[in-house]
Amino acid sequence: MYLEHLSLTDFRSYAQVDLKLGPGVTVLVGSNGIGKTNLMEAIGYLATLSSHRVSTDAPLLRFGAERAMIRAKLVRGEQSTVIELEINAGRANRGRINRGNPVRARDILGICQTVLFAPEDLALVKGDPSNRRRFLDELLVSLIPRHAATRSDYDRVLKQRNALLKSARTGKFTAGHEATLDVWDQHMARAGAELLYARLELVERLRPHLNSAYAQLTDASKDAGAVYRSTIQGVLDDDGGPGDRPTEPSASGEDLRLLSVDELTERYVQAFAASRKKELERGISLVGPHRDELELVLGQAPAKGYASHGETWSMCLSLRLASYYVMLDDARTGGTAPILILDDVFAELDVQRRRKLAAIVAGAEQVLVTAAVIADIPEELAGRRITVVPGGNDGEG
Repeated sequence: MYLEHLSLTDFRSYAQVDLKLGPGVTVLVGSNGIGKTNLMEAIGYLATLSSHRVSTDAPLLRFGAERAMIRAKLVRGEQSTVIELEINAGRANRGRINRGNPVRARDILGICQTVLFAPEDLALVKGDPSNRRRFLDELLVSLIPRHAATRSDYDRVLKQRNALLKSARTGKFTAGHEATLDVWDQHMARAGAELLYARLELVERLRPHLNSAYAQLTDASKDAGAVYRSTIQGVLDDDGGPGDRPTEPSASGEDLRLLSVDELTERYVQAFAASRKKELERGISLVGPHRDELELVLGQAPAKGYASHGETWSMCLSLRLASYYVMLDDARTGGTAPILILDDVFAELDVQRRRKLAAIVAGAEQVLVTAAVIADIPEELAGRRITVVPGGNDGEG
């Protein structure tokens, strides 16, 4: 699959811009702050409905505009698909497929698939666990779009449950509220189990590709791995019963990968019961996928806090490459090969890592690269070049 045409209206710095693209490598060159990343951000947003730069939609709208539009024509084999996404201020975003009737934004998920490399990826290793959970969930939704509803359902139940727990701290919690909490426990246990089951399965698929990618980018002197740590096992003992452990993510106890969704649901119900007193005291849900951790391991030590700067970059790149390889696995069985986007990444890397990364990605169906100066781009990524100027582009350079 490749992106043939991108059009933006009132998106970030662009009142209007049209960009024609094609398969193979395209390098967008322009000074920092001129809008190259805005173009890449728009493509990534079509794929995930989220930005790699900001956590809310408001900054995506050009200042003073009430809505922004992203339009893209995607080509897969002999077929082309036009998707449009309207990003609104203060109301739900809407999508459109092949000029059809408006649909929910999440109904366009899975049509455009991307893997985006960016300087912000350092947070995947150095940042909070939320960055790694987001990485997993975005990849999960790209592979299996119905999991957008899984994640949305979980977030909705979590919000309701937290509101109820918060009322306990204000002295407004009654016996009736406790009965309601039991009901929310059941809903959250089921939604959490479905999300956890999907994440565990995804981590198993990522793990071998992560180690392989790290070896490709380095001298292969260390193995790269990932361990999913669930808060379930922070409050349950090895027999599955209530324990006195703190509600921190743990890898001990039974292997959660062997459990069904129904069995994971029961584990959550038990964990909620074991942690209820502490949750009522703190007014917040302490157990669930929203507090889990994906621990990245390099050699025998956690990557966070132990990896050098170069190792950290290699681990970040390896995570993105691993997600690319997982998508390629799907493409071989009917899925779609993703568009690779490298947004101002090469300026952050030494010459050796530049060349190795370029050699790995050069054979992808479509690679979009941004750079402030063309000298940052390795020779392996020779291809079409577009000069980006304020408000648009000057075509091939």
